[in-house]
Amino acid sequence: MTQVLLVAYETRPDAVELAVTAKEQLESLGIDTSIAKVGDIPRIPELTTDSIVVSLGGDGTFLRAARFAHGASATVMGVNLGRVGFLVPAQPSEIVSQVIAYRDGGAVVEERIVLDVRLSDGTHDIAINEVVVERSQAGHMVRLRTFIAGDEFLTYSADGVLVATPTGSTGYNFSAGGPVMGTNLPNMVMTPIAPHFTVDRSIVVSADTEISMSVLDRPGLVVADGVRLGSIEPGESLTICSHATPIRVALPQDSKFGARLRHSLREGHA
Repeated sequence: MTQVLLVAYETRPDAVELAVTAKEQLESLGIDTSIAKVGDIPRIPELTTDSIVVSLGGDGTFLRAARFAHGASATVMGVNLGRVGFLVPAQPSEIVSQVIAYRDGGAVVEERIVLDVRLSDGTHDIAINEVVVERSQAGHMVRLRTFIAGDEFLTYSADGVLVATPTGSTGYNFSAGGPVMGTNLPNMVMTPIAPHFTVDRSIVVSADTEISMSVLDRPGLVVADGVRLGSIEPGESLTICSHATPIRVALPQDSKFGARLRHSLREGHA
């Protein structure tokens, strides 16, 4: 039986109020529904694989909910609460109808790649949007030697280098000058951030390609979906590849990639 978990950002009264209302409506239809605040996600009991996690808020809330859904092998859906958010195309009025469509097998569900990142010190995590290796000292660039599928590629002197999924290609990657990719494409993109006297173009590779980076001279910081994983010292490295399990994202039946992107760009950001 389908379970629904509504994830609301605790500092937004409108999100909490919407979660309470949606829970009442869904339970009146016999759908098992619970509410969690973003800060409580690590303490949520495991869900079943046919569950759906519904994030109520913006892109940040969606990423937290999506990371949890991926770990629970559940599906995630993003509901936009009044702000432009490329990752959250559903509207509050659509929560009940979209959950019913998902339960009855009529929802549009995309499978999207997730990044698997491993540091040489054993640290391991996933990223829905992007992994960034960035400078750790203000006023100093980080030098990164990069490898694609085991072959040395380029050494960058830059503020950082990021690797993004198609889902994340409209975020930091786009701001850094990288290309936008269709969210269901099996690709990754590597983009330098403010490079100095090096190639400033992105490179798109297939999802089954492994990207490695090693740090030269000065330490760097590793950040996944905006959360710091740790530091990486000169001589240390990290590897990034696609995770064996994709994330399942439920979308409104009338959701179109081009229309979502156009709307986001018109509002000044994706």
